[in-house]
Amino acid sequence: MTVLYLGHYSHERIIMKYSIFIFISILGLLTSCNEKDNLPKASGKPGEIVLIIDSIQWKGKLGSELKKIFRAPVPGLPQDEPMFTVIWAHPERNMRLLTQLKNIVYVFTLDQNTRGSRRLKGEISPETLKRIQQDTSFFLSTIKDEFAKGQEVMYLFSATEQNLIQQLQKNGHKIIDYFNNLERERLAKSLFNKQSSEGIAATLRREQKIEISVPPTYKLADKQRDFLWLRKIEPDTDKDIFITWKPYESEYQFLPDSIIAWRDATAKKYLFEDPKNPISYLVTEREDADVLSEQVSINKHFAMEVRGLWRTNNRTMGGPFLGYAIADEPQGLIYYIEGFAYAPGRDKREFIRELETILWSFKTSADIKQ
Repeated sequence: MTVLYLGHYSHERIIMKYSIFIFISILGLLTSCNEKDNLPKASGKPGEIVLIIDSIQWKGKLGSELKKIFRAPVPGLPQDEPMFTVIWAHPERNMRLLTQLKNIVYVFTLDQNTRGSRRLKGEISPETLKRIQQDTSFFLSTIKDEFAKGQEVMYLFSATEQNLIQQLQKNGHKIIDYFNNLERERLAKSLFNKQSSEGIAATLRREQKIEISVPPTYKLADKQRDFLWLRKIEPDTDKDIFITWKPYESEYQFLPDSIIAWRDATAKKYLFEDPKNPISYLVTEREDADVLSEQVSINKHFAMEVRGLWRTNNRTMGGPFLGYAIADEPQGLIYYIEGFAYAPGRDKREFIRELETILWSFKTSADIKQ
């Protein structure tokens, strides 16, 4: 069983998971390898989470805190879209179909004595209940493939509702990061399960000594001495990735304003709605939206993330973008890699998640065996 224990963790972004067996009794549902092999494949849409919690707590303060976490808006989109699509279920309902979904979260506290809470607590061993009662920092556990293959089940618990709310307020971003990482891992298997665009990948390895996993559905749209553009065009959507590079001179190049200035200069030079129309180049939307930034780690390299909205200079198209600045110190270069999408009238959360998954596969020359 995999247990995620956050009680004494510092606020680093990446959640660590440890394989231990001390809490096996919490579920009593471990099966033999043969039984695991017979499990059905987890189903459901990307970004769906089933929350199983008593109705009184779901409608109260605990439920409000859970909604703040899982339904928080995705940053940098043109309209509010929740981080996850939440499906609430009462513990006493027939949940056979729901328990086949990819992400399930069980929530209970020992001070709640409703029928739903009693049912959840009834599945927990006396030893673990005692541990929950005594250790206020022990509030979270995860297990893989509990009811289906490719599934992640999380348990959130505490002796009191107030303590669990406090833990969620402190660690909500870690829980979201945990599920976002899972979604990226699943998506990567789907996107890259077939042979990637080897021509593009080979060109980048040979000429730039960098690497990025490119799904075969993305085609090369343009290539210049300091720029490469990939596109996936469908009848009602357009997903794009571009990579640009220049000499790495100082850490000031990682400042968000410096990145956006570089982005806009690159877009004005190479990215057009219509190459025959010189005023149709892409710009960063500043009038109606903010550019959001955050320091992240991609393949153990420092990166500055920027999110926001783009539009064409002549205001005929627009949408969200997500970009990263990453230094390749052995080559003395800094790279800016970006994904942007055009999908009028459609939700864009999963489009950005797809682009993010591709961008997170980026490797510098220090990571590649030449």
